[in-house]
Amino acid sequence: MSSEPEGPLTPGPLPDFEALAANTARLMEELGHATAASIKPIEEGRAKPGMSDEVSDVVKTLGQVVEQIAADPQRLVVAQTSLTIGFLDLWSRTLKRYQGENVPPAATPDATDKRFLDPDWSTNPMFDFVKQAYLITSRWAENLVDTAENLDPHTRHKAQFYVKQLSSALAPTNFVATNPDLLRTTLAENGENLVRGMKMMVEDIKAGKGTLKLRQSETGTFDVGINLATTPGKVVFQNDLFELIQYTPTTQTVVKRPLLIVPPWINKFYILDLNPEKSFIRWAVGQGLTVFVISWANPDARLADKSFEDYMRDGILSAVDRARAITGEKSVTTMGYCVGGTLLAVTLAYLAAKGDTRIASATLLTTQVDFENAGDLKVFVDEEQVKLVESRMDVRGYLEGTSMSAAFNMLRPNDLIWPYVVNVYLKGQHPFPFDLLYWNSDSTRMPAANHSFYLRNCYLDNKLSKGEIILGGERLDLGRVTIPIYNLAAKEDHIAPAKSVFVGSACFGGDVTYVMAGSGHIAGVINPPEKVKYQYWTGGKPAGDFGAWVASAHETPGSWWPHWLEWTVAQAPERVKARKPGGRFKTLGDAPGTYVKVRS
Repeated sequence: MSSEPEGPLTPGPLPDFEALAANTARLMEELGHATAASIKPIEEGRAKPGMSDEVSDVVKTLGQVVEQIAADPQRLVVAQTSLTIGFLDLWSRTLKRYQGENVPPAATPDATDKRFLDPDWSTNPMFDFVKQAYLITSRWAENLVDTAENLDPHTRHKAQFYVKQLSSALAPTNFVATNPDLLRTTLAENGENLVRGMKMMVEDIKAGKGTLKLRQSETGTFDVGINLATTPGKVVFQNDLFELIQYTPTTQTVVKRPLLIVPPWINKFYILDLNPEKSFIRWAVGQGLTVFVISWANPDARLADKSFEDYMRDGILSAVDRARAITGEKSVTTMGYCVGGTLLAVTLAYLAAKGDTRIASATLLTTQVDFENAGDLKVFVDEEQVKLVESRMDVRGYLEGTSMSAAFNMLRPNDLIWPYVVNVYLKGQHPFPFDLLYWNSDSTRMPAANHSFYLRNCYLDNKLSKGEIILGGERLDLGRVTIPIYNLAAKEDHIAPAKSVFVGSACFGGDVTYVMAGSGHIAGVINPPEKVKYQYWTGGKPAGDFGAWVASAHETPGSWWPHWLEWTVAQAPERVKARKPGGRFKTLGDAPGTYVKVRS
């Protein structure tokens, strides 16, 4: 191998230094605008200056790890020696490579790591050294946390999560000087890319009211009701909490028992109706189902005191009753997605306690009812952090939707944060118009009373699975829920891990059909049959060891939708003439309604 540097270090046309100087000045000007946009909320008294509570928690948590290591001199020496040996090995291999020897690298990225795909990360000795130095250091730091003694499980989990965030943020791919692709782009464009990127950053800080609202999709491309959420239907009911949509049938006859879908209140329902090709709602209507969907209000301070019980009574139960009244049916089948599924499970336990049979069956999509194995989101939930969230909600009456969006993005920083920082703010490229990421950024607020109840009773104390929640004067025991349950998990779900959903299946007292879809929290659910994408697994009853269930499960290529449809129709196969939306009740407008269009 040649010892000559390659790639962007190879002599080539020099940049236009006059243009580069001019763009540097423009960049500094835009940086000033970004700084002004960031401190404006502080100047206007809408935010507190100083170190954020989140940063304080990071410092405190990692400080405990450092204390544990420093308390053991022998362990400290071992840690220092390990890092030193790693770098000596890297130096040795790099020197041999510069001398023309073909030597294997000291560290290589994981097969799934897309950050180092540019050829110069491997062919150019300098960038290859930077890459390997980063990998050695970040893995060393992760190992320190993993092997630190005398840490309680929650502190260790938080430390692991924070080290992951820091190592992702400090990757050489995120800086112009240490990223060959960024360096080439900047020299070729004389820094114009950085000016464009900084202008977009200023816009996004202003959009986030002082906090960067990460630009993941081109926002001007999409319009809810025009090219998103376009399945025809009518708003057939409305109260303070939600609008109920009934969709126009496309078949001559329909399954007699209607379907009510309960989406999460932390996101907007049109994830299930992104576009005609991806829409679960449109597909379900096309299969002869009478489909109703709850479209939750995007709450402001007026809904601050709306409780979990209010969301059950005035939300799900009101929707069930209107669907029954419109169709003339005594009972409905239901489907809940994510926290909408958790709310639905609470409702099922309440109805079981009352001996109420309004809901005949339920499908839970990537839903947790047992939060013991809730994954990385538990990092954000302990007594101290819940009190912090509650204090913030007390000021406005709600939690900004951007807070939840940021937490979800942090679960996969190398996929959902830093690629957009690099491509948008450093390369100066407008992001690709992607409907899913537009929906992801179209966040909703969370009312104070409801969100506090959810955090404390589910994530913090795991009371739902223990049968300890009291709601509406009833103790909620999922074991009394004996209606059929279709419990869908997603194999790579970072929000509702497949194991957590599996464990939660045992909480119900009736027959539970556990199905595990391929991919993650969104793609595992939104997987239309026509795409023949991913797969799903079915097996015996969800009991015993999760790994054993997976090992013996049957894999079926493609979408889980037809399997679910067969399960649903088998319970009540009778068909009737297709129903007009609203029935004898006056409709209130066309789908997707007005609530879904209220942006945070």
